[in-house]
Amino acid sequence: MKTSRRQFIQQTALTGFFMSIAPSFSFSENNDLILGHGDFRYKLDPNWGNLDPAKYPVVNCHEMVMDKNKRMLMLTDEPKNNMLIYDQSGKLLDSWTLNLPAAHGLSICEEGGEEFLWIVDNGGRVIKTDLKGKIITEIPSPVSAGIYTDKMRWVPTETCVAPNGDLYITDGYGSQFVLQYDAKGKFVRKFGGDGHGDAQFKTVHGIAVDTRKGGKPTLLCTSRGHNSFKRFSLEGEYIETIFLPGAFVCRPVIHGKNLYAGVCWSRAKYLEQMDNSGFVTILDENNKVVSNPGGTAPKYIDGELQLMIQKEPVFKHCHDVCIDQDENIYVCQWNASRSYPMKLVRV
Repeated sequence: MKTSRRQFIQQTALTGFFMSIAPSFSFSENNDLILGHGDFRYKLDPNWGNLDPAKYPVVNCHEMVMDKNKRMLMLTDEPKNNMLIYDQSGKLLDSWTLNLPAAHGLSICEEGGEEFLWIVDNGGRVIKTDLKGKIITEIPSPVSAGIYTDKMRWVPTETCVAPNGDLYITDGYGSQFVLQYDAKGKFVRKFGGDGHGDAQFKTVHGIAVDTRKGGKPTLLCTSRGHNSFKRFSLEGEYIETIFLPGAFVCRPVIHGKNLYAGVCWSRAKYLEQMDNSGFVTILDENNKVVSNPGGTAPKYIDGELQLMIQKEPVFKHCHDVCIDQDENIYVCQWNASRSYPMKLVRV
């Protein structure tokens, strides 16, 4: 395919833009490096959570949640220890495993004053456990349950639980549906599917219940291939798209009035996807990006968000973030040389 002069100029300009912000520092030279923008600035603690890999190995640090006791529970796809539990100083408190080789999604919910975990393995398992790893229940595959046909792929990635107890499961690496079950595990509906329509997804990687506006709860669903979050009603009706140009976001994480997400990688509009190009993005209550720790500063022109890419090479592939009571950020990464989580301390 021939490249037009206009396309060539656009590509050359963006290449120059990328090179102009290309990072040129190391951790050892920048111990006082501050990441982020505006009121959301952070100092990096790259050694937080580091353990002896011979005793507590990790492959990918996929996701993290905080329980009521302010313990940080981190899920890895290393079958020897799927769950590593830290205190907020980075000290290991406990570990356990379900021997899952592809543990990927982790969410926490409360029932009758007790907390439970929903764990998703990309091999097709969606499991509810207590905080000590005891299995409570498991959702059957939609293929075996007759929800999917035999030819449909089932590779789940994430869950969330609505205020009424309904469970939502994203099939983010499979057939691109969100599946809804009631509190007793009965299938209710599925919505979405693969495609480029408003109500369709490209990698529906994560999901969260959004109650920030104080009205009726809604669902925020990742459409990572679209660099977007898409909002739906609890009944699966499409509402809006939050476009984040250049940012391949993972799951949305709500904390207070703000929305946080790990960006697994970034890309310029006319360039190939860039490896090792992750950062963290933060949106305010009006879904305006206010800070990108590790990324370029958010910029709006005529109300439209401009391209965002990595600026500092602090992260490789940010797969999830967890926010503590002091609004510090804990960053989990995929494909990052078996590294443990890192902590961004708010300043």
